[in-house]
Amino acid sequence: MNYKISKRAASLTPSLTLAIDSKAKQMKADGLDVVGFGAGEPDFDTPQHIKDACAKALAAGFTKYTPAAGIPELRAAIADKHKRENGLTYKPSQIIVSCGGKHSCFNVIFATCEEGDEVIIPAPYWLSYPEMVKMAGAKPVIVQTTDQTEFKLTPDALRAAITPRTRLFVLNSPSNPTGSVYTPAEVKALGDVCVEKNVLIMSDEIYEHLLYDGATVKSVASFSQAHFEHTIIVHGFAKAWSMTGWRLGWCAAPEPIAKAIDAVQSHSTSNPTSFAQKGAVAALTGPQDHLPLWLAEFNKRRTYAWQKLTSIPGLTCVNAKGAFYLFPNIAKTGLKSTEFCARLLEAEKVAAVPGIAFGADDYIRLSYATSMANIQKGLERIERFCKTLAK
Repeated sequence: MNYKISKRAASLTPSLTLAIDSKAKQMKADGLDVVGFGAGEPDFDTPQHIKDACAKALAAGFTKYTPAAGIPELRAAIADKHKRENGLTYKPSQIIVSCGGKHSCFNVIFATCEEGDEVIIPAPYWLSYPEMVKMAGAKPVIVQTTDQTEFKLTPDALRAAITPRTRLFVLNSPSNPTGSVYTPAEVKALGDVCVEKNVLIMSDEIYEHLLYDGATVKSVASFSQAHFEHTIIVHGFAKAWSMTGWRLGWCAAPEPIAKAIDAVQSHSTSNPTSFAQKGAVAALTGPQDHLPLWLAEFNKRRTYAWQKLTSIPGLTCVNAKGAFYLFPNIAKTGLKSTEFCARLLEAEKVAAVPGIAFGADDYIRLSYATSMANIQKGLERIERFCKTLAK
């Protein structure tokens, strides 16, 4: 049988982060001592009160369809969160709950972009952004940044990339994969350009609560009514509440866009899992005392990992200000990222993600969302590997 695959599907590149993580887990299952730096998820358990709320809903039979955009209680809790923490006023009807932050990104792009549109994405980027743009029939326009500017896009570079076809600009701060965080002034300056040029902003704020060294964040939607009207926030429960497998995210959008996303979701996934949504309500309205403990541990790991990486011959690294990733530069080793990671996995049983997946082939991504023991062992192996390259 000659199966025909659509051009849209055939053009996609499978997620390299998931592939690396899957391979590392399989090697561990085969009995190999593998250290995995690939996973983009906290290694902490979901807080107990969240699990309890979900279990209670399940036991009570809350297992049926809900409205496609999520239960009213959760949409209201998300609107309250944005008012309380970000100073933003959304009606619950402007909140769409989805099957994860990734799903929210897809919904936003699918609902706002079409054939011939352009979407500006700064590199290094989260690897799914360009693929989602291609699935919508639009064109990803990649604007490169480097560690010389802490991987931050300048307003001038953004303005230069905008054309009459530009529909959307993707802003991710704190950033996956680099851990960089734009200052409020830098965010406003980028937002000003988009308002001036009438370009929508998809602001991916899922790492909002994971900040270090006194870094602060301010949503681009908060600077003026015009900024608010040009911005679609995407967010989720995966990172700050360690709910990656729950598959719950949301977007907050101007009313017409929210309605369009609701329609798209009603014909694709329909509602997110019913009882999981009850857990999400508890995540937003219950105690948040887990977060300072997690942040202290992440910061301890980040500090150790950065100090160790910058002592290794052939590597340089900008320290992260948010999220839980470091993005070391490997250019001085003479290897590009795919070969570096393949040889590292073969020689030292360390799984890292090649930077080429994020549009930056001179870098690799290391997640410190793993135990300190793993970090210490893994970085010692990376140091040993890099010393063999220097010979």
